[in-house]
Amino acid sequence: MTKQNKPVPTELNYDGETRLLKVSFDDGKSFDLSAEYLRVFSPSAEVQGHSPASAKLQFGKEDVKIEKIEATGNYAVTIFFDDGHDSGIYSWEWLYGLGINQEANWQDYLERLKAAGKSRKSIKVTQL
Repeated sequence: MTKQNKPVPTELNYDGETRLLKVSFDDGKSFDLSAEYLRVFSPSAEVQGHSPASAKLQFGKEDVKIEKIEATGNYAVTIFFDDGHDSGIYSWEWLYGLGINQEANWQDYLERLKAAGKSRKSIKVTQL
């Protein structure tokens, strides 16, 4: 771990078939984070807002995929999703928090979706 006792990734490996990003940290913890989970919990202002009250519920992201991941300095990665979202900078701390709190975050997300009458499923649009 770093001097600040903040875990740092030792591995980031995205499997396009399962749509899971495996993140292993130097404290021995490892997490499998789905593309959907990463997308709906993007750290971007577009998703998080500028305060908890202005956060925007993401929905219809069940089939989202990661197109690419780029290093952002030595403290984060930027994840590019196939729905065009690419403004989230995922710091090591953010990724670690997503991993540690995955179960509670996901349950809260599902409850918020239900309360809003929204779905994880994306709407298929076809042109006539």
